[in-house]
Amino acid sequence: MSQIDNIFIQVRARLRSEGIKLWEEPYYSEDLGCIEAAMENLAAKYSDYFGIDSDHCKCVLTELQDNALRKLAARQEFSATGMATFKVRRIDNRGGTTTMLDIKCDLNSLGSDLQAAIAAKLQLPDANHVKCIAGGKMVASNVTLSAQQLKNNQQLIVIVGQADNRNGALYERINRIKKDVEAVVSSQNQMMEMEDQNGSPVFLPPAENRALLMGLGFCEKARAAMQREDYEESLLLLLEADELFGTCNSQFLESVDNYALLNLDIVWCYLCLKNVTQLPDADRRLGICERSFKRSYGEGFKRLYALKGKACPERALIMRLHLLQGVVLFHQNRRDEAFERFEQASALLSQLKVNEQDLTTLMEMGFDLSESRLALRSCSGSRDVGRAVQFIQERRQQLKDARKQSKAERSMQRKYNRSNGKDCDWVNPRSICTLTEMGFDRRLAKLALQRSKNDVPQAVELLQTQFDELVSSLPRTSVSADDDQLKHLLRLGFDEPAVRAALESTDNNVERAIEFLLRAFQTEEELQETMDKISKLSHNEDGPSTSSSSSSSPLSSPIINSVLRQAQVEIDAMKAYQRFNSDINQNDQDYLDLPLVQEEQLLAEYRCLLEQ
Repeated sequence: MSQIDNIFIQVRARLRSEGIKLWEEPYYSEDLGCIEAAMENLAAKYSDYFGIDSDHCKCVLTELQDNALRKLAARQEFSATGMATFKVRRIDNRGGTTTMLDIKCDLNSLGSDLQAAIAAKLQLPDANHVKCIAGGKMVASNVTLSAQQLKNNQQLIVIVGQADNRNGALYERINRIKKDVEAVVSSQNQMMEMEDQNGSPVFLPPAENRALLMGLGFCEKARAAMQREDYEESLLLLLEADELFGTCNSQFLESVDNYALLNLDIVWCYLCLKNVTQLPDADRRLGICERSFKRSYGEGFKRLYALKGKACPERALIMRLHLLQGVVLFHQNRRDEAFERFEQASALLSQLKVNEQDLTTLMEMGFDLSESRLALRSCSGSRDVGRAVQFIQERRQQLKDARKQSKAERSMQRKYNRSNGKDCDWVNPRSICTLTEMGFDRRLAKLALQRSKNDVPQAVELLQTQFDELVSSLPRTSVSADDDQLKHLLRLGFDEPAVRAALESTDNNVERAIEFLLRAFQTEEELQETMDKISKLSHNEDGPSTSSSSSSSPLSSPIINSVLRQAQVEIDAMKAYQRFNSDINQNDQDYLDLPLVQEEQLLAEYRCLLEQ
């Protein structure tokens, strides 16, 4: 940020506090235009007040007057014609705002019309590559601007997803990531599962679980983009995730810090893209983040410090929050409050610095950069590498134990999540385990939880007071595997015990039974071998009959097609998972591992501006 920007902030705030309107007399007349003498007098007055150069002050006042006149003209045009004017900033990683232009569009037009108008003005061949952001949300192409609450004179930021020498067009990259995340989340093998920071599973109703997994997948890819300083891609992915998080009604968002981190990362991208036009949205998002941190970490972070000690790595997030709050307050010209936030950020930054020699020692011992830095921060003040090694080993064991203990819960989640696709019928597998450990029958426990909407005490009461009625509601006979379907699936090469279990557990629903069987394959190679074997069987069935083949019934084409189709879907999902993981840090606490180099630079820059 430049010194002239600093002057803009102070002068604009002073004009507002004094109620000065530069578009009215004595500073402007419709007949005479700008009244230079009045503007020069005001510039001299403010120059003395702020202790700044008079020419700089006059330049700022003139630009503020021009902006005000443009807005006034746009309001008059909107009243007369209904055409809204948007102040559009094209931004990129290299220089922040690269182009500024006014775009006119009817508010009853679709978002795609606005994209087309911007593409035409920028002489771009494909309007689909234009991504508009208004008020912290992506402008949808198939919804009217008025329905998306866009307003006349609103400022928009635009990211253009055109060619990039290294990775191809941003537009194609984003679409590929979206398809990969969707394929991974939709996979029958459940390649992505939610865990808390201790490694324990998080269970949610199916539809909500899907939305959050996709949102978290976008966040992971956004974080990878941030690490390579590709803030355009990161911001677009984070805003996609924000839309998915917004579809969730669960209290999950309020009880964990994922949504807080999403908002913190979005504001960080705004800052790194040198964009302050989204200041109201940044202020709103930091408020969400602070409230979420207070719920999770306690007032003044007392609960966090009591549980993990004052050396916890979460301090890096708190440091970034204070820094960004200081930046927003600075741009609001609340300089004293900004100074306080910068001081808080500075104090945390000094505590979070690690000794580079100790960091190198840990990495030479085979630990990766992320877990080494986090361990040193968690053991800060000790300068004891041995203690940091112990911290890493204890953390690894803690995760291993948590995942081992939750094995039964995860297994039950897989079973019921696939047998029930409706949120209204969903049961929390952890609650089923709780009830079965209390001695209740698993099937009765599931039914009681469905009726009590996953309220465990109420389910216990139902099991105790309405036991006979629950028993009578259970299916009286178990389902046997259909002989014809069993024969068909056995001839495809599946094992008989697995086929029987698949058919019986799915009430002889062939499609779901095939899902059941394919989930047993863990690698792309195994699935591909199965597909090749089935394809050969299919070709043999199509050929001339032999004595051996004619003695048995022909294979069912629908079953063959279903197996091949579902197997291909799973192979595609595995490939998508490989692409998804290609640049993801596998450390589960990666989100806490902020190098804090840029934060230190920004802190120094803004503290210097405060002193001017």
